[in-house]
Amino acid sequence: MLFVRIIAFIFGLLAVAMGLLWVGQGTGVVLWPADSFMLADRAWAIRGALLAAVGLIVIWLARRGNGRA
Repeated sequence: MLFVRIIAFIFGLLAVAMGLLWVGQGTGVVLWPADSFMLADRAWAIRGALLAAVGLIVIWLARRGNGRA
């Protein structure tokens, strides 16, 4: 079960990182890569925020565990 919690934690971290990148690109704060279709597109900022929120929930669930080590 520890292996599943570690994988879930890593997945959550990646989801948060990707979500924050999408928020940055969607709001126009991150202009990388220059030819990205996501730049200054509010829809991608919203999708990124949702992905980051899901990632945080997954991290919280993975860290919470079931009380046994």
